[in-house]
Amino acid sequence: MTDLGIRAATPADSEFLVDMLVEAVNWLPERNWSRERILADPALAHYVTGWMQPNDFGLVAVDPADRPVGAAWFRYLTAGDPGYGYVSDDVPELTIGVLETWRGRGVGRMLVRAVLDAARERGIRRVSLSVERANFAARLYAAEGFRTVESFEDADTMVAEIKT
Repeated sequence: MTDLGIRAATPADSEFLVDMLVEAVNWLPERNWSRERILADPALAHYVTGWMQPNDFGLVAVDPADRPVGAAWFRYLTAGDPGYGYVSDDVPELTIGVLETWRGRGVGRMLVRAVLDAARERGIRRVSLSVERANFAARLYAAEGFRTVESFEDADTMVAEIKT
């Protein structure tokens, strides 16, 4: 999408990343978890709490008026506090959220490609994520090179091997 830009996420984007975590969790129209509920759940809150740590990295997609419309970021989580897509301590976990009004317009694909390029530039060899199988984004991730490494009742952990 040529009318969108991408910029690096900064500490000032922490509230927007929370917004995008809320979007990611509530991808299913009938799920409507509040920001408070998500931030009160340690299994979800650790994706954004204390943004930005030294090893955190993220990108923000912006519309032509420089308003944020989506974000993709990765964090290194540990075996002691694993994410839903945890693989190992040395594999960062990716989170992506796009405003509902911008979904299906290429924003997610643009963010996935850009964040994987940024990971490659940082010498990161693998990135993981978790996605519910019914989520349309699962097909996007597979098309962009993510492969399922573990399956659960209704979600998969996927990993992208990043070529140098």
